[in-house]
Amino acid sequence: MQMPSKHIRIITGATALAAVGVTAAGAVAVAAPEKGGKAAATTAGQATSQNVVTTDHLTVAAASKAAQAALAAAEKADQHVSVSVVDRNGNTLVTLRGDGAGPQSYKAAEAKAFTAVSWNAPTSALAKRLEQAPTLKDIPGTLFLAGGAPVQTKGAPVAAVGVAGAPSGDLDEQFAQAGVAALNG
Repeated sequence: MQMPSKHIRIITGATALAAVGVTAAGAVAVAAPEKGGKAAATTAGQATSQNVVTTDHLTVAAASKAAQAALAAAEKADQHVSVSVVDRNGNTLVTLRGDGAGPQSYKAAEAKAFTAVSWNAPTSALAKRLEQAPTLKDIPGTLFLAGGAPVQTKGAPVAAVGVAGAPSGDLDEQFAQAGVAALNG
């Protein structure tokens, strides 16, 4: 999947123009002004396909759909939670703090989602691993409490939904699973 290039144009003076383009692969091309105000194009090196990894990522629209579904499931159960959806790299795509959700729930939802996508497993299952490996909890940004659920494509994680704020992790995880299920419909 190729992402469109983003361009930034900087105009200095009446005729000078420089353009910088950043491609999806991170390459940069610069066109600097020459004499007479015309831009001279230089091309950044192109990586060969064997040096590039293509991964699937959840769209922002899909992340929003999952977050809304998880929040709706919690509201239906009269629970006040926060919901976070992160991408494959653990970067937050969407976080919703439901009405009446506790102040700690926002960061906890993000951490649960990060943990679920990092290990491609529900955080309830990961919490059980702490008995054999208690130092797992020391990994920055993780939270080994029930409430995180991975989103998979072809068995590989592409995102995760994290929910925090209900009186039990089982409820949080039930709502997170409702968010994941919304992506299958």
